[in-house]
Amino acid sequence: MKPGPSEVWLLLDSGACDCAFNMALDEALLESAANTERPVLRFYGWTQSAASFGYFQKASENEALTGCHPIVRRPTGGGLVPHDGDWTYSVIIPPTHAWYELRASESYERVHLWIQSSFEMLKVPVELATCCRKEMPGQCFAGYEKSDVLWLGRKIAGAAQRRTKLGLLIQGSLQPQPASVTRSQWQHSMMTVASDQWRASWQPLVPSKHLLQRALQLASDKYNRDDYNRRR
Repeated sequence: MKPGPSEVWLLLDSGACDCAFNMALDEALLESAANTERPVLRFYGWTQSAASFGYFQKASENEALTGCHPIVRRPTGGGLVPHDGDWTYSVIIPPTHAWYELRASESYERVHLWIQSSFEMLKVPVELATCCRKEMPGQCFAGYEKSDVLWLGRKIAGAAQRRTKLGLLIQGSLQPQPASVTRSQWQHSMMTVASDQWRASWQPLVPSKHLLQRALQLASDKYNRDDYNRRR
């Protein structure tokens, strides 16, 4: 079978940002997905130690589970995730793309198969969990879920997602990372795998003035507000 035509994917490396802006920019990218009409892969980091928790969780319960502050509610589900030196990414899929039609379990598995292939390209043997192991309920990296990425039997990659009429947002974190791999090597391998498997051709995403203004507004009016983060 001949390979299909290439499709343009957009790449955004945001560098280190504060926790509220990180969540706000992901939401702004989700809001704009239908207009962008291209999948977006975003890499980012953290300017300070923080923790994010799932959209449906309670802030008070998560504060009791972590010493990381500040804590911020994610636009996606999932459990408590500490952030500091982790490698964080998001994938934003427009509603016209085939990925958008996948069931939640399928999109979760697909993004982790992508990560598995990227590590295998770097000669790091990882595997996807075939079952669950709960050690501390509510904490994303204590134990693992089906299709999480395991290295030496320990979870190193998990994700959470949100699907709306505007698109699909997947947020993921890698921690701890194998010492033999650098962040830039992993990011490059993620792009290479997407090009090999889905014929993705990469273009840089230069955030528009409108996108940045929307992200700053969401950070100020939502993710930086204590009443929003504590509303449950």
